[in-house]
Amino acid sequence: MAEKVIVVGGGAAGLMAAGKAALRGLDVTVLERNDRPARKLMITGKGRCNVTNACTLINELTDQIPGNGRFLYGAFSRFMPYDTMDFFESLGVPLKIERGNRVFPESDKAVDIVDALVGWAKKSGAKLRTGLRVKALLTENGAVKGVACDNGQTFPADAVIVATGGCSYPLTGSTGDGYALARSVGHTVIDPKPSLIPFETEESWCRRLQGLTLKNVSITLRDAESWKEVYTDFGEMLFTHFGVSGPIILSASSHVRDVTPGKYLLSIDLKPALSPEKLDERMVRDLTKYANRTMSNALADLLPRSLIPVALDLAEISPELYANRLTREKRHELGELLKDLTCTIKGTRPIEEAIITAGGVATKEIDPKTMQSKLCQGLYFAGELIDVDAYTGGFNLQIAFATGSLAGSSC
Repeated sequence: MAEKVIVVGGGAAGLMAAGKAALRGLDVTVLERNDRPARKLMITGKGRCNVTNACTLINELTDQIPGNGRFLYGAFSRFMPYDTMDFFESLGVPLKIERGNRVFPESDKAVDIVDALVGWAKKSGAKLRTGLRVKALLTENGAVKGVACDNGQTFPADAVIVATGGCSYPLTGSTGDGYALARSVGHTVIDPKPSLIPFETEESWCRRLQGLTLKNVSITLRDAESWKEVYTDFGEMLFTHFGVSGPIILSASSHVRDVTPGKYLLSIDLKPALSPEKLDERMVRDLTKYANRTMSNALADLLPRSLIPVALDLAEISPELYANRLTREKRHELGELLKDLTCTIKGTRPIEEAIITAGGVATKEIDPKTMQSKLCQGLYFAGELIDVDAYTGGFNLQIAFATGSLAGSSC
């Protein structure tokens, strides 16, 4: 068992690892490059912190991880979502479960999660040093012996846990430093790619809808050439100045690693609860009710205000046309459009804007039972730095807490 442990990175995984190791009586120091820890945790869930997902079976977790899910069986079996929930509630942070089993603090404030985690790590006995960037691992005879910082300081250690995150949101400290540390001792790093990231679209009408949120829509992502369905989902999305974003769009992005402009088409069903026939009946009722109004006003009960002119433009219907003059053929065309509003994916936003980074230290070179490197004795990895990433919904933070807990319990 290590006596002195250095944890590189004071995020979700690093703080969990530090606290677990310190509770075992080890001398633990966390080295964080920022002036304060857990900055990325502060912005998760739009500042609310989707701390985990309240599923109860390991398979439910691994099903939400596109690649290398089986690697996490060991970590999840020792630290499940209910353990995460018990952990934070025992620290005085009441939690609540929302749609899709997403778990948030009752206060809707990420700072409550951050304060509880940082406070627990310190109370457990871990020392926290901020403003220190680790630039190198110190090794001898195939074993880690400590770390060196870019200010010239060195920290000897019997074990080092690297939990530096990926390379998304670099302003929070996730700058990819851990990849260089891993490579320096021979580890393979799978090229980092953005995951859980908004799409840029070709069509200008998406930008006209900037700021519009749609809450109960269905999307289907297809390969434009083969027409094969890549992903489908139901829930919330929004339009931006560059294209589309929101929970179901971020999840869809996890299924697309290399985006060639025009390779994928996104179909949006604005009225998934209505069959085409039922939607037509609804449109007939509305157009009859507002027969003497222009089309720009006659659809007010059916569509969000900002969406009406865009839908009419795409259906080639004049907004000044009176509802009682709309032909049956044009009504059907409009109905088809509302069930299949399609845009072309041009690409994803830059990796710096990704919520999660896919890729990282190859799982085949890490012992899944301990998170220890198979190449360098005493070196451990935890969190986003590892080549595992999940869909949106609290699963990625659960990975961080579970792998951090396992690393801190094993070193």
